[in-house]
Amino acid sequence: MGVETAHNEHTAVSSAPSSPAGSIPALETELRWSKVRSIWQDAFSEFFGVFIMILFGDGVVAQVVLSDGKKGDYQSISWGWGIAVMMGVYVAGKSGGHLNPAVTLANCVYRKFPWRKFPIYFLAQLLGAMTAAAVVYGNYRSAIDVFEGGRGIRTVGLDTSTAGIFCTYPAAFLSRTGQFFSEFVASSILMFVIYALVDNGAGNLMPLCLFFLIFGIGACFGWETGYAINLARDFGPRLVSYMIGYGHGVWSAGNYYFWIPMVAPFFGCLTGGFLYDVFLYTGNDSPVNTPYWGFPRLLQPKRSVWSNTYHNEPKDMV
Repeated sequence: MGVETAHNEHTAVSSAPSSPAGSIPALETELRWSKVRSIWQDAFSEFFGVFIMILFGDGVVAQVVLSDGKKGDYQSISWGWGIAVMMGVYVAGKSGGHLNPAVTLANCVYRKFPWRKFPIYFLAQLLGAMTAAAVVYGNYRSAIDVFEGGRGIRTVGLDTSTAGIFCTYPAAFLSRTGQFFSEFVASSILMFVIYALVDNGAGNLMPLCLFFLIFGIGACFGWETGYAINLARDFGPRLVSYMIGYGHGVWSAGNYYFWIPMVAPFFGCLTGGFLYDVFLYTGNDSPVNTPYWGFPRLLQPKRSVWSNTYHNEPKDMV
């Protein structure tokens, strides 16, 4: 049966009209793209996961702000961001659904995620966030003109400002220390609970669990800084808002707050992951469960010690 099928397929191909000179057969083109897609699947997965996350997340903020609170409130934003992360994780399932450079870094440190993939994930996440922010702006551009008071007017820090649609800005009363601490605490909670969910077998329920986690962080710790907890989520749309005319204020607002959500999530996620592994995790893949919590590795800068690249490549970290 197999031989006959193969013979029929060969006959069909042989009898098909030849392709014009210089052209690439459709089948070859399809296979070529399949190979590209396979090689870059992780990058595509993280790109579109973050893309969907920012579409929902920035989209709900835009609807609440531009309707002047008539089409939602702060709790709507918390729900919207919970849904955003849940949908993003579903879309990015093939890459593990990190959606956050700080989460990817923590997985490299504590779960043997390949270090060589960190820059790929980082860039894909950032570009996904930027692309989604541009789409949200295109969708709400006319409404932004009306809310700001005129076509092309773009402001930061005023009652009629719309810059907060795209990225986070801190409450006016917060000190620099308060800004950092708020983002640090929220990021620590994020990573600690993610590891707890994975360790306790959340499995296919992981995206739903993350919905409640992000909703909870937003509802309980989000007011002061907007709970960015993610460099890609905040810096990508912030850069887009600067490019589309919001000006230098996107960097200087909040006493140059912009670097806080770029740095604090990394410290927070590393701390949250460390605390979980020290007190609760028993897996051998964590350096915390090696002699002296893995610190001797700092004195052994060898590829065989540090590289996780050519061994197991776990993805299901979220």
